[in-house]
Order: sequence, then structure tokens, then C-alpha cells
Amino acid sequence: MNIQLNYFTNDERLVAFSTMRHGGVSKGAYASMNINRYCGDREMDVVANEALLCEQLQIPTDYLVMPHQTHQTQVRMVGQELLSLNPRVRMTLLHGVDALITDVQGICIGVSTADCIPVLLHDEEHHATAAIHAGWRGTVAGIVGKTVKEMELHFGTNPGKLQAIIGPGISMEQFEVGDEVYEQFHAAGFRMECIARRYDKWHIDLKRCNQLQLEMQGVVTKHIQISPVCTYTQNEDYFSARRQGPLCGRIFTGIMMKRK
Repeated sequence: MNIQLNYFTNDERLVAFSTMRHGGVSKGAYASMNINRYCGDREMDVVANEALLCEQLQIPTDYLVMPHQTHQTQVRMVGQELLSLNPRVRMTLLHGVDALITDVQGICIGVSTADCIPVLLHDEEHHATAAIHAGWRGTVAGIVGKTVKEMELHFGTNPGKLQAIIGPGISMEQFEVGDEVYEQFHAAGFRMECIARRYDKWHIDLKRCNQLQLEMQGVVTKHIQISPVCTYTQNEDYFSARRQGPLCGRIFTGIMMKRK
């Protein structure tokens, strides 16, 4: 099997990527590279796909860390001790978590999406990373800003030196929302003229929302890389829950600092 990854950096010390749909063993709406075990895929296929990804990353499967996301804003610190826990305890600690941070080299942390926005952060100065799941609810609740603050607290991160990647997600043209969702963004203080456009209904630019939130925390605009991929329109290569329905595979967007 030859799985396909969309890499975001040429830095030899860092791996940052999103999985594409190709090269795994899953079937049907999960075809073929899905490692999310919470979306209805067969466990045996998820395990096989995890092994394929870890083989390509050259890490043990225990060093691949993905939370069970619930569209909230909880941030979990991933330390070396997490890797030694039995799988049941580890899954419990990762339940209800939508962002991970770590300063451990050789651990690949990541989040799963299928139209929501994945955000990766790298603090080269303090050798730390973050992986964030920013759906519209998490975006409204400011999960990106909260994660930056957690990195400041745990690692002494200077936001002005962070490098950020906003990964594949649904485009504004395809993200149609009701008036009630528009009002939640408005109530959260977003500049609606910058993030919304009215066609027949309102459309929200989630990537732009998260870019603005990063900038509000002090991340420099030129340090923010934004993927042009729209998961809805490029469904042949990326999973899209809006296109396929919720029972489909998930993209895994991960980041790992290589061991020296």
C-alpha cells in the first residue's frame, strides 16, 4: 500500500501533513485511508490504516495520538507518560478533547476532520507543537486562541514566533449556514464583513475566521499558511461530511517534531 499525504512543510526537522483518501484499506464511504475509529468504520480497517501511516512516519503506532473530538474547547497536554498508559485509560483521557499540545519529539499529534478546519502550530523556539480541531462551534468558542494561550502557559511560547498551518477544510462558497449560526458568529465578535457573504443564504469562511483569531493572539500574518483545498469540492481526494453524509471517513491532520 502507498498512502498519499499532503505535506505542508519542507523542514527536515518537522513533519506536518493531512491524509488523503488514497492508499488505505477501508471500504465504501470510508475508502480508503481513514484512521478515525469514531465515525463507523470497521476497527480492523482502522488498525490496518494506522499501521500504514505509522510505517510511513517511521514511528510506533503508540506514538500516533488523536483525540475523540466533541466540538468543544478542551486542550490536552500530551507528555511521554501518556504513551505508557493502557489503551482504555488513554482513550478516556483523550475523550472530549479538541486540541492537543506537546513538546515531545517523535510523537505525532493530530486531529480528524471532514470539512471542519484543522490548525497546526509550531513553536520552533521552545520545540512545541499543537493540533487543533476547529469546527464552526469550536471556532465560535475561540479554540484556536485558547490553544495559543495554553502553549504560552506550558512552554513560554511567544505567539509572534509561532508558525501556523490552516489545513484542508470546507470553503466559504460551500459552507452555507442558517441565520442562527450567522448570529452566533456575530455575537462572538467576528467582523462579519470579513468572514461572511450572503448568497441565497449566509456563507461563512471558517479558514478566514481562524486566521483572524490567530492574528488576534499575536501570530504574524506571514507566518500563517492556508491550504487552498476545499474538502467539499475535492471530495475525490478528501473526506467531506457535507458531501457524503456523517457516516464517512475522516482526514487526519498531524504534526511531529523529528527526534534529533
